Amino acid sequence: MWRVLLLLAASPALAESVVATRTIRAQTVLTREDVTTVAADLPGALQDPTAALGLEARVAIYAGRPVRLADLGTPTLVHRNQVVALVFLAGGLAISTEGRAMARGSEGEVIRVINPASRTTVSGRIGPDGAVYVGWDK
Repeated sequence: MWRVLLLLAASPALAESVVATRTIRAQTVLTREDVTTVAADLPGALQDPTAALGLEARVAIYAGRPVRLADLGTPTLVHRNQVVALVFLAGGLAISTEGRAMARGSEGEVIRVINPASRTTVSGRIGPDGAVYVGWDK
């Protein structure tokens, strides 16, 4: 009896790792159907599948491969060439116009936006509403 307990106590505990259930293309927001856990300790893999839900794949993740936090990011709010609200904030002044995004990005990222009327390019931070704010630091 004590030998069985000794063997059970000496065996290493396997961690669970998150893997993709199908091939996930880059720029895809992960859902519960996209990931599962396996009883293996895969280097760099997430251990909790809920940590990947709602995040966007930055690279292609193939079926059965580990899902790493480095391969995921916050979902994109602004796409390249998308017309966005361009807002300038300074003190109590707010000026708003339309602009065209020169890159894609997520909330908090800085992208360049062109004002089609003046052909001026400015850099701004993407807000939680998808607007690009110039002169405002979050």
